[in-house]
Amino acid sequence: MKQRRTSLKDLADRLGVSIATVSRALRGSHEVGEEMREKVKALAKQLNYRPNPFAQSLRKEAPRIIGVVVPNLVTHYYAAVLDGIEDYARQKGYSVFSSNSHEDHLREEQAIDNFISLHVEGIIACLAQDTIDYSHFKEIHDMGIPLVFFARTCLPELFSQVVADGDVAAQNATQHLIDNGCRRIAFVGGPNHLDMVKRRKHGYLEALRDNRIPIDRELVACGKIDFDVARNATIKLLESPNPPDAILAFNDIITYAAFDAIKSKELHIPGDVAIMGFTDGDSAAFVTPKLSAIMDQAHVQGMKACELLLRNINGDQKIYREVVPMILKIRDSSVKKEITNHQQNTTLSEKT
Repeated sequence: MKQRRTSLKDLADRLGVSIATVSRALRGSHEVGEEMREKVKALAKQLNYRPNPFAQSLRKEAPRIIGVVVPNLVTHYYAAVLDGIEDYARQKGYSVFSSNSHEDHLREEQAIDNFISLHVEGIIACLAQDTIDYSHFKEIHDMGIPLVFFARTCLPELFSQVVADGDVAAQNATQHLIDNGCRRIAFVGGPNHLDMVKRRKHGYLEALRDNRIPIDRELVACGKIDFDVARNATIKLLESPNPPDAILAFNDIITYAAFDAIKSKELHIPGDVAIMGFTDGDSAAFVTPKLSAIMDQAHVQGMKACELLLRNINGDQKIYREVVPMILKIRDSSVKKEITNHQQNTTLSEKT
């Protein structure tokens, strides 16, 4: 059975006193005796009671709030997802509070705790890259608080999720590099425990298998999602005895780190090393050479996540898994030979 959030009425019923008495006791009012104040505070702690600051300040019309936790708000992808969430929420009369975990599971847990204390109606979350303990999300489920994951997800048996077709995207992107003559294709990714990394790496490996290209573990570099870490990993690949002739990069941070590393070695893109990256930002079209990109429909993902959350808030208990197709945008950085106009901009899901 799911636990619901403890209310003042619950405390009052357990103690056999009025709600007003409980409220005064929690405020430390001298209108309530010390013994009763201690009893109320002890029971409130035992039942994990959390005051609702909005209900306290706006008794008649409490605002309708949802909370959003993202790993890195300064990146284009997460900003675009948040924009989609806010657009949908506004249409439905909700306001959005966002919190940046800075890729830190402790900050993520604190953000979740803060949202519980604020009595938000629901939460949308994307895991920090170092989150491997999901107990704070299980607590959300036990408390009956609606939650939807996007991008990096966990506990699919408990929560709805919105993801991209990263496996299909990576497979088609790798196939594009193979079709352009590349044979030593490196994958520079993030932490292996993240489901998003697993999906994209799987698609990359499937393309190699389909083309009977031997899988070289030395060409797979999965580590922390960090510019300097990814740049150093790419330089190590480029300085190896048998370097890659192409790189598939996991996200925008890693893509630009790899791009910078190739440039720092004074190698020609795409002649010496072709590169494609998962990145949704407009800046991919403004670097030299223009960067081929696997583009999330981030705004769509945000709207879908908010739609699923509001369904849950309104009583729909079904667990959904929405897959938003990615778009392959071919530019100069991956083209080692002529390709047709039809190939230059296609929805990846249409190629399966």
